[in-house]
Amino acid sequence: MAVKWIAPEYGGIEVLTLVEAEVPPPAAGQVTIDVRAAGVNPADYKHLAAARAAGRPLPLGIGYEVAGVVSALGPDTTIASGGGAVGDPVVAFRIQGGYASRVTVPAKDVFAKPGALDFPAAANLLLAGATAAEALHVTKVTRDDTVLVHGASGAVGVSVLQQARVIGATVVGTASEHNFDLLRRFGANPVAYGPGLTGRIRAAASRGVTAVVDTAGTDDALDSTVDLLADRSRAVTIVPSDRSRQAGITAIGGTLPASAAFRDAARARLVTLAAEGRLLVPVARTFPLDKAIEALELVRTGHPGGKVALIP
Repeated sequence: MAVKWIAPEYGGIEVLTLVEAEVPPPAAGQVTIDVRAAGVNPADYKHLAAARAAGRPLPLGIGYEVAGVVSALGPDTTIASGGGAVGDPVVAFRIQGGYASRVTVPAKDVFAKPGALDFPAAANLLLAGATAAEALHVTKVTRDDTVLVHGASGAVGVSVLQQARVIGATVVGTASEHNFDLLRRFGANPVAYGPGLTGRIRAAASRGVTAVVDTAGTDDALDSTVDLLADRSRAVTIVPSDRSRQAGITAIGGTLPASAAFRDAARARLVTLAAEGRLLVPVARTFPLDKAIEALELVRTGHPGGKVALIP
């Protein structure tokens, strides 16, 4: 038996219920994982909110990524990164129903856990990391670019900073001043939010801005992008709006098919970067699994100060 969170009816996080459930043994091509940590992401509560319109069957599971230990493998089954045995630490993404003490998931979505990350950090590696990788891919960033990252202290922003540093690009990041040390830690030149933003960015980007990744979705972020970037095809946002669409800025992430395909393809490389110590995941808080609603409320405020994980 395991415990897991489900939504037995359509609604927001208020409908979530913690239940006991049997976990099916793994069939061929499947892996059972004893969960040590589950990542908590905005996509989790957005999944609940969109379920009715999408016609998703009830009950709904919640949670896209976990880290844990293999407890069983299906016949003739190896994990995506090769090998895998009972007792091995792993990460899994994109799965369904990760807010649980045990899950059985497709082996193609399971990878060896990077030794450089503990379980809470590893459980938060791949959703934000794959979105960041997609942003840099779509904007065609190279070592010759100066990338402007709006909302650079958030989970996706921090991953963009690190992956851009691997590429060799110069990065300017917008954030609140109390997060400047975090941005500098990951190689970005920080710029404060507020009036006069465009002018401060222009001063910080001595060679000019050549690509933009917007994780904030504010009017100031959009205005500065339009003012500073000549080629709008080199701007992406994870918070699309009518204004951003009218400005010709590409939306990524969410349930877009192209985004899903890219994120799946990016997973192995992200695991390798983390294993090499070149991709870290700052974790702000952990909660017991039975406090999932509190964890989601914290993430929904938009200011957790780092990633959040559930611990069964």
